Amino acid sequence: MIFLQPASLTFVIHAIVVAAVAIHVIMRRPATGVALAWLLLVAILPFVGPFIYFLIGNRRISGRRIRGFRRLRRTYERNADMAAATVATGFDWSPFPAAAPGLYRLGCVTAGSDMATGNGFRLFAQTQEVLAALARDIDAAKTSVLIEFYIWNQGGAADEVLEALIRAARRGVRCLVLIDAVGARPWWKSPQPQRLREAGVHLRQALPVSLLRSIFGRTDLRLHRKIAVIDQTIAWTGSMNLVDPRFFKKDAGVGEWIDAMVRLEGGVVTSLAAVMIGDWSLEANQELATAAPGSQPLLGPSATAEDLGDGRAAAALADTFARADRAGMQVMATGPGETEDALLLMLLALIGAATTEIVLTTPYFVPEESVLRALRTAAGRGTRVVLVVPEKVDSFLSRYASRSYYDELLEMGVEICLYRGGLLHTKSITVDGSLSMFGTVNLDMRSLWLNYEVALFVYDRDFARDLRALQESYIRDSIRLDRNAWSGRPFAERFMENALRLAGPLI
Repeated sequence: MIFLQPASLTFVIHAIVVAAVAIHVIMRRPATGVALAWLLLVAILPFVGPFIYFLIGNRRISGRRIRGFRRLRRTYERNADMAAATVATGFDWSPFPAAAPGLYRLGCVTAGSDMATGNGFRLFAQTQEVLAALARDIDAAKTSVLIEFYIWNQGGAADEVLEALIRAARRGVRCLVLIDAVGARPWWKSPQPQRLREAGVHLRQALPVSLLRSIFGRTDLRLHRKIAVIDQTIAWTGSMNLVDPRFFKKDAGVGEWIDAMVRLEGGVVTSLAAVMIGDWSLEANQELATAAPGSQPLLGPSATAEDLGDGRAAAALADTFARADRAGMQVMATGPGETEDALLLMLLALIGAATTEIVLTTPYFVPEESVLRALRTAAGRGTRVVLVVPEKVDSFLSRYASRSYYDELLEMGVEICLYRGGLLHTKSITVDGSLSMFGTVNLDMRSLWLNYEVALFVYDRDFARDLRALQESYIRDSIRLDRNAWSGRPFAERFMENALRLAGPLI
């Protein structure tokens, strides 16, 4: 029979596979461009296209992790509801743009993110200072140290943090360390993880990868967060990994990585601790009460992962308005299975809130189309929009794809500054000198849809002033793109940029 001939049978199988993928894509309801790109790829590449779609086309997450996220989300939403009424009536919104209360409410609704007020902060812009100060904080720890990072690289001042953790664990401080399995792959093969374990540090890989795990979930969903919490009283977060840039990617040809971190005190510390504890409990597949064998749980003898969420709210509310002249901060923890488009909606709302100025810094600029349009709209209505990106980046795709957006931004009056002092890795946004975003979020598809990120949305003029001063230092070390000169670059270069831009939705 004709259908039993090899060529015909292959065609029938391919048609069935294409139809199955098409149904899956349609039911997921991705952006139209993303859907059409996947359907085209699957149709023109028999068997190879569906295999690629299976690997990276769907944010597959294990059932256990989804259940864990749902449990944590219920806790966070309950806490946000408890805090919302207090913030609504007690926080002074008058110094902020009219859209600021709506921005806060959006975070509550989309991510269960409450706001802690009365927070103290200090911005750090020098990596050596950050690593030394973090090591000092760990050396002063009396009860607990919680750490989660995307990358840990041995060498230089980063080793001071390692030695401080070892000393802390040996004197009885409970140390929980969660490091991404892929981002820190070379470090996991070094002797340092074993040294930490031998000292009594509880160390886990975040999102470990294997052939078996790739069947049940995507292996390129990564923990991109950077959080350190000491004694539930001090926290650190920002763009910096646990690396000394003098010893990190020296052969990449982009110079040293330039980062910023913030040291925090107040109720926001408990919010960041809750994020790390939630991540730890998901990886351990157990409640925190049993995460450290033979020891007391971190926050009391009967604490569970859900109780820790309640502890976050209690500590934040207890501190609320005690120091009303200090910063209000909302912690947004986002990622696949944890939130849907919460981060994207917050970014759009933040950009839309601007009336006079928006300044953004990001190492990788491959934005979602709605973010691109929001920036163009802001510039078109007369808001000053400044985008600061590194002149050289370590990602081939991002390097060329990002340039394809510059023409559209420049024609609307967006100022594009190319930083020449190294690979600018700081992820920040300031709006009208009063609102800020600071954390681990790049302005690219991966941060929006694939990575587990953490960002501070800060409602405070002093924080915005300090962050804006840091951004201005980057601008001074940059060159501004000239629209006419940029539009005159060779056709081959523009074609390469536009072609690689097409890969953005598939990331």
